[in-house]
Amino acid sequence: MHQHPSRAALVAGLVLTAVGATIPASAVTQPKAAATPTSPARVVNARWAGHCTYDRLVIDVQGGTPSVGVSRVGTLRYDPSGRKVPLAGNYFLSIRLSPAVAHNNAGSSVYRGPRLANIPLYKLKGLALTGDFEGVVTFGTAFRTKPTWKVTKLHSPERVVVDFSHVNRCG
Repeated sequence: MHQHPSRAALVAGLVLTAVGATIPASAVTQPKAAATPTSPARVVNARWAGHCTYDRLVIDVQGGTPSVGVSRVGTLRYDPSGRKVPLAGNYFLSIRLSPAVAHNNAGSSVYRGPRLANIPLYKLKGLALTGDFEGVVTFGTAFRTKPTWKVTKLHSPERVVVDFSHVNRCG
């Protein structure tokens, strides 16, 4: 029996479509998107100022703002050595920026801010750059009284802001 070529192609197409429709989606290999490595933010400075109801710490970054975590710690330690940070205080916070670095590709520091500073503000009493290790930059802060804080990311220029609230000192 002789079949018409277009009819045979139609039947073959229908069979393939039917077979393809029964293959579960999980069995179909999808092309994977190429991973695009993101460069870590570069931490270049830290500065502070006192205001009527809060003290502000500003961490200047380049290349985007990293994720930020702030946590209470019993003692400030340098990363990765574990040595104790010599800041006086009763309460301490660790501020963690990731992915972030404070050095360039050659390993030279790009951070031009203070590495260890006593600060004479109402709430914030000390700051230390405690780590620049494995894509994480950390700062430690010292306080005489228990701190409360709020983190904000600001742009143009890129920076991370941490406000430490206190009673109104202006009036």
